Amino acid sequence: MEIGKNIMNLRKKSGLSQEDLAEKVGVARQTISKWELGETSPDLKQAKELSKIFKVSLDELTDNDIKEILVEKTSNTEKLAGIIIKLLKFLIVFIIVVPILLIVMRITFKNIHEHEAGRLMQVSIECTIHDENYSYEFVYYENTGEIKYAGGDGYIVNVTHANNYDDVHQALDVIDAYVKNNGGTCKISEEKPYEEE
Repeated sequence: MEIGKNIMNLRKKSGLSQEDLAEKVGVARQTISKWELGETSPDLKQAKELSKIFKVSLDELTDNDIKEILVEKTSNTEKLAGIIIKLLKFLIVFIIVVPILLIVMRITFKNIHEHEAGRLMQVSIECTIHDENYSYEFVYYENTGEIKYAGGDGYIVNVTHANNYDDVHQALDVIDAYVKNNGGTCKISEEKPYEEE
């Protein structure tokens, strides 16, 4: 709606004549007539005075539909907030759930591996070479021979590189062969179930 028609409607709604409105605004009656016919428009000062007289905002006086703009901006803001909230929820779930899943999977696969690999066993090898005694102990999985822990005199590992082997039986054979080739003797203990201390 044009501002002139709006002024006319608001004037009639307020029960004012063109003369009455002209007197309140401080202009001639012909000025009000020209505004209502759309020939001219009130300046900013006059528009402010009209908004006071009719008790409406300047936007309502000029028929600027600010409400739709505000509703649209609010709607867009709400949509953006909704998207951000969904992303935050996803991130929180991802940050919490993924590590838990990884831990559960690791425990599950470890248990499956240990079940298939069998119980933990221990065996030690004691060797004498160049009138010195050395010992080394292995903890391994019964079914696969995979070494879980190993430790003892560093000399044995340094000269045989036994820690490079994944299979306990290979490691024992390498140590035994090295010691015998260098004039020593080894004794391998009886394999027994490993008991954690």
